[in-house]
Amino acid sequence: MHFIHDTLADGGRLRALTDFDTYTRECVALEAASSFRGADVARILAGAGRTRGGLPPRIRVDDGTEFTSKALDAWAYWNREELVFSRPGKPVDNAYAESFNATVRRACLSQHWFRDLMDAREILGRWKEEYNNERPHSSLGLETPARYRAG
Repeated sequence: MHFIHDTLADGGRLRALTDFDTYTRECVALEAASSFRGADVARILAGAGRTRGGLPPRIRVDDGTEFTSKALDAWAYWNREELVFSRPGKPVDNAYAESFNATVRRACLSQHWFRDLMDAREILGRWKEEYNNERPHSSLGLETPARYRAG
């Protein structure tokens, strides 16, 4: 999990939480807000787990305050999830997430000018659906991530 940043048309701040499954290459979560707290990250992870029928036992995150919060730590403990933290200043620890974030930036954020957070959420949601269900990946034998996960 990671965050990417952008700016809204009115100059407001846009943060997007990205969660990427390194096995299926599927975008698990792509959520937009002006800010996030650890409890928000826990809520998003819980929703992703319900949608996908569970989460992997280990989740790689960076060392941001949202990921090191007491709220997310408690959620991970009670859900038997291990949070694996990237070392500060070592983006290679999370290379797949960094590559995915570059794709989000190049294929979505750089292509749109978001009027407000609602507009950003709508556009990011459509992009996520297209990425997971319509865009084939060479690393998956030219299957879409959703089809690959389905078997």
